[in-house]
Amino acid sequence: MCIVLFDWQPDSATPLRMAANRDEFHARPAEPARWRGDIFCGLDLTAGGTWLGIHRNGRVAVVTNYREPIAGRQSGERSRGLLPLAFLEGSQSPEQFCRELAEQQHHYGAFNLLVGTPDSLWYLGNRGGAPQAVTPGIHGLCNGLLDDPWPKVQRAKQHLANAITADCSTEQLMEVVDDHFQPPDSELPDTGVGLDLERLVAPVFIQSPTYGTRASSVVELHRDRDPIMLEQGWLPDGSASGSLQRS
Repeated sequence: MCIVLFDWQPDSATPLRMAANRDEFHARPAEPARWRGDIFCGLDLTAGGTWLGIHRNGRVAVVTNYREPIAGRQSGERSRGLLPLAFLEGSQSPEQFCRELAEQQHHYGAFNLLVGTPDSLWYLGNRGGAPQAVTPGIHGLCNGLLDDPWPKVQRAKQHLANAITADCSTEQLMEVVDDHFQPPDSELPDTGVGLDLERLVAPVFIQSPTYGTRASSVVELHRDRDPIMLEQGWLPDGSASGSLQRS
C-alpha cells in the first residue's frame, strides 16, 4: 500500500522531486537500495523486481499496487516489480514503454506505474484507462488512481508543496512521508477491504507489528548532474533499519 508524492516541472533545472513510502509485510524479504550496475534500487526477494529505482542516465520508475477487494483480487501471472526494472534497463521513451505495456497489462495484478526521464513523465494504471502524460505540478499516487483524493494523498501533497515552497534540501524531503496522522473514519475511502484495514493503511507512514512502511525514499532528477536517490529502511516499531542509503 505504497504512496508517492512528486513535483513535476519539466521546464526547470530539477524536473522531478519525489518522496515515497514502500509499505509491505515485514516478513517479506527484501534487500535495501544500492547500485546494481547502473541502476540504484532495492530488491524484492520473493517475486523479484523492485518498487522504485533510478538509472545513472536519468531514468526513474516506481510502481504501486491498486487496492481491490480481497475476495476478487487477482495476483497476475507476472510480478509488478519487474515493470520498473524493465523500464530502467531499456531505452524506450516513457510514452513508448507505457503504450506497449498497455497491450500486456492484463498479465499483471492491479498496478500503477510512473516512468520518466528529465524530459517526459508518463503514468499507466491497469485499472485506470489509457496511458497518460503527467501534467506539470504536484501529484500524489497511492493505491487508487493518480491524484485520487484520499485523505493521506491530499495531506501529503500539501506537505510536499510546503516543503518545496520552503526550498527544502533533498534530505528534508524525507519528512514529507514521515507522517503518522490518522484520518477520521468518516474520511476514509471504501475500497472493499473492510474498515479495520482501511484504518491501518490510512496514515502516510504505516506502523504495525506485521505490516507497514518498510522504506522511505527521495528521488531528484536534474538536467546538469546525475540523478539522486536516498532510501531509509524501517523496522516494525518505526525505528530506522540500517543507515540512510545514497546513490
